[in-house]
Amino acid sequence: MGNVNLPTPVVLAGAGLCLLGGYLVGVVAGPDTPERTIGVVESYESSTQRMCLVGDGVDEHEGADDGRLCGIWQRAGNSPRPEEGDQFRFVSILTEGLEGPEDDRVAIFGEVDR
Repeated sequence: MGNVNLPTPVVLAGAGLCLLGGYLVGVVAGPDTPERTIGVVESYESSTQRMCLVGDGVDEHEGADDGRLCGIWQRAGNSPRPEEGDQFRFVSILTEGLEGPEDDRVAIFGEVDR
């Protein structure tokens, strides 16, 4: 087998095509990301981080009851604390297999949409 020397631009173009192909495969075949929903803060208790959200898209989330979703807010770093009536952009998950009220098993991830 002989040595093959390719010009640098050809090697860079080939590497770029490989990266682009990998990105496209990842986008098409990768996992679906959850859509963020905007809800309105109905209540928030800072001592327990328990919040309740209402709004049009809230009813589609697991753990929602009659257009109302209550759970524990998983706060990120320096996110401002929500107040009643604030718009809140979020995703939520319902953790299975934990003891306690269902509201405590709903984890809400998000932030005030200002």
